Amino acid sequence: MSWRPRSLQARQLLAASLGLVAFLALAGYALDRAFVDVASQGQRERLRVFAEFYAGAVEFARDDTLIPPEYPPDERFERPGGDLYAAVVTENGEWFSGSAQGPQLPELALLEGGQVRIDGPLPMVDSAGQAGEVIRYGRGFVLVREVGGEETETPFTVYIMEDAGSLPSQVQVFRQALWRYLGVSGIILLLLQTVVLRWSLWPLRRVVSELTQVQRGRLNRMGELHPRELQPLTESINALIDSERQNLEHQRNTMSDLAHSLKTPLAVLRTRLDSGASDAELREELETQLRRMNDMVGYQLGRAASSGHKLFAAPVEIEPHAEQIVRGLEKIYASKGVLCEFDLDSEARFHGEPGDLQELLGNLLENAFKWAGSRVLLTARPGESAANRRPGLVLVVEDDGPGIPPDRIALVLQRGVRGDERVHGHGIGLAIVQTLIDSYRGELRVGQSEELGGARFEVILPPGL
Repeated sequence: MSWRPRSLQARQLLAASLGLVAFLALAGYALDRAFVDVASQGQRERLRVFAEFYAGAVEFARDDTLIPPEYPPDERFERPGGDLYAAVVTENGEWFSGSAQGPQLPELALLEGGQVRIDGPLPMVDSAGQAGEVIRYGRGFVLVREVGGEETETPFTVYIMEDAGSLPSQVQVFRQALWRYLGVSGIILLLLQTVVLRWSLWPLRRVVSELTQVQRGRLNRMGELHPRELQPLTESINALIDSERQNLEHQRNTMSDLAHSLKTPLAVLRTRLDSGASDAELREELETQLRRMNDMVGYQLGRAASSGHKLFAAPVEIEPHAEQIVRGLEKIYASKGVLCEFDLDSEARFHGEPGDLQELLGNLLENAFKWAGSRVLLTARPGESAANRRPGLVLVVEDDGPGIPPDRIALVLQRGVRGDERVHGHGIGLAIVQTLIDSYRGELRVGQSEELGGARFEVILPPGL
């Protein structure tokens, strides 16, 4: 199994280091090739300039005897054992510079006028008897002059030779300096890269530290000041923490309420048993208290089932669920002939569990059908939106019934309180609605419908994560 670094910093540092080494290697190779090409071109250009100098500086006597230049273009041409050699070949013989006295140079030939020849490396033997090589540049010239009233042409060839080891030695010096500087630069860049990586990954280490403190109970939630890239992560973690704490608190409250609710019926049954009542009375009391306890258990289980929702849920279309609920309600309240109208925006979506949407719409629409005279209106539209967040939702249920007096709005939202004691019900439907809306951090507004004249329930769910 291949080794893989487990740390993000190690991964980034390894990847960046490999990239940096590859870049420096490619850059070094490119610079090396460029220097070799430039140095080779410079050597050929230098030899050409020397050849043209000798071609312009040499002179010929009337008998075609060559007269060499008084001063060479470079002192190495006159220094014995130097690495530059000059030679001029004519039809009458050859002339060599002072540096060529002693070494055994390659054979030279007379070239035609304008002909250029570059050879090498060619073998030679220096004055100390050591074998070596030279690069040879040769160019043919033709001197036209008047002798005795007639034009004569004097062909000659200038050869410039340079030790073949001079260019490799220059390249070697350049390569040593190049890779030394690239190595030092690479080490500095790696150190700088390590510092930059540690600095850039510091917010991640801070998030890990805060999460560890949350796990150990030292912090209640993640901090708020984080980079934009990490903000969705910390917000999601905080939302998850808050949701789990709310669910836990809700479950505890539900079990506490259930135990407290069952205590009274159980106490009544114990009292009746101890009172010596007849079997018929005990049976009647038992049936009454069992029915009461069954209602309590059903209510508490329904409350527990609607206490939580998925933090990240797919958007749910509203119309199919609303139609299903309305079809059932129309059968139950068929005698009233209530007509339910829809005004649903095609972009409106519920971001939560389908069961929560059914519970929400079911309780609101059932309450509207119960109190409506003949009309119910369901409206749904997208709510507020924020950048990089899912949009909110606004649900409105209105009826043409008697409505709710302003002084009783807070009362009817309480558990177990009915708007009218004469109307059958448990008084927990609107309380469940309120609990559901609270779990989604929404808001429930109750008022009077301007269009229908009855009650108006408006549910506002904020933008999600």
